Amino acid sequence: MEIVSAIEVKSLYKVFGGSAEKAVQRLREGMQRDQAVAGLRATAAVIDANFEVNRGEIFVVMGLSGSGKSTLIRMLNGLLTPTHGSVQIDGVDLTKLRPTALRRLRREKISMVFQHFALLPHRTVLDNAAYALEAAGLPRDQRREKALEALRMVGLDGWEDKLPHQLSGGMRQRVGLARALASGTDIMLMDEAFSALDPLIRREVQDQLLELQAELGKTIVFITHDLNEAMRLGDRIAVMRDGQIVQIGTAEEILTDPANDYVAQFVADVDRTRILTASSVMERPLSTVDVHAGPRVAARVLRESQTSAVYVTGRHKRFLGTITAEAIEQAVRDGRQNLDGIVSTEQVRSVSDDTSVANIFPICAESPHPVAVVDAKERLVGVIPRITLLSALGSIANGDSDHRQEPAGGPRADQESAGDQETAERPPTQARPQVPTQQATADQQVTEGEPA
Repeated sequence: MEIVSAIEVKSLYKVFGGSAEKAVQRLREGMQRDQAVAGLRATAAVIDANFEVNRGEIFVVMGLSGSGKSTLIRMLNGLLTPTHGSVQIDGVDLTKLRPTALRRLRREKISMVFQHFALLPHRTVLDNAAYALEAAGLPRDQRREKALEALRMVGLDGWEDKLPHQLSGGMRQRVGLARALASGTDIMLMDEAFSALDPLIRREVQDQLLELQAELGKTIVFITHDLNEAMRLGDRIAVMRDGQIVQIGTAEEILTDPANDYVAQFVADVDRTRILTASSVMERPLSTVDVHAGPRVAARVLRESQTSAVYVTGRHKRFLGTITAEAIEQAVRDGRQNLDGIVSTEQVRSVSDDTSVANIFPICAESPHPVAVVDAKERLVGVIPRITLLSALGSIANGDSDHRQEPAGGPRADQESAGDQETAERPPTQARPQVPTQQATADQQVTEGEPA
């Protein structure tokens, strides 16, 4: 049976000190961390960690200094021995391996990229990139070939004869990345790998990592204290606090459904428009019709949905475009039997369901009809009217401010409650302005809200 998870962690604890086992016993009985180590001269660094890392995903462990994330990653490759629990790599429990077998597993399956580059200053870039291969006993010609290919992948071809002190910080970190790639392991552990870099260089290296991941499909565990970095890189994110994992989820799940107040405060200042996607704000498409349906069917759908155009789909619900009321009327007069040949893609723009909200604004401004949302198979899964996008933006802004608002019962809370009640009691005809005014306002706000 094929093992789906590359890494599986079960009930993992790490306690430093002479009474570590006793502290773990207390923790497993439900005692709080401070109580569990009281009087034991022990420090609980990781407490009951449980998670799986799927093959080919970037799994980010995020937390503040002292949260236990670096201790956790060092148990994933056996640099630290767990006090309790198991770490399975491709189904092999490395906590039960003897030293020789553990070293072989590290060499064959796991590579690591460190925060401070860990380059050998007296060796060239090429020799640093080939170091793991040399340690594995690979012949010189083979390790040179693999190291040169890895340097090419990270954009350092032509720099192989330089020494580390001749490189910038970003280039030195790329050498560390090339060393991990040259080793050929499927799993890469990256401990605060980019935190020593300047912001601009850091973003460039992040971009390069994402490009390499799209090409190579490595399994990556990435440690960071930077929330924006976690949100940008992670397929899934584990948030740690005081040695415990308090939530695991996608960036969108953590933003929209934080597990507790700590996570909510942690993500309060994130630009949600860069994280939330089209699938979060889209509406169900009401005016859809199959391309083989007649124009009279399209006219009925248009009339019932009270929209300006119908969205036409083909085989397997694949999105083909739109057809307007004028085109439908002409098709009826011409006696057409279906819509094939008169569907237009000029009147509507489409986006994938994972497009960020920030990137939808300029697209929405250019489209006279609601933007179509399609999935990976080009199937129509939703639409985003301009007013819906603006309403979603208002909800995002309110969500940000909720974490910074005054305490309940304060004047701001009273004022907001009154506003909410007034909105709820307002008659529907007053709640929705006339279409021309609404459309003009939406056009203006979308343009003003377009990212620089």
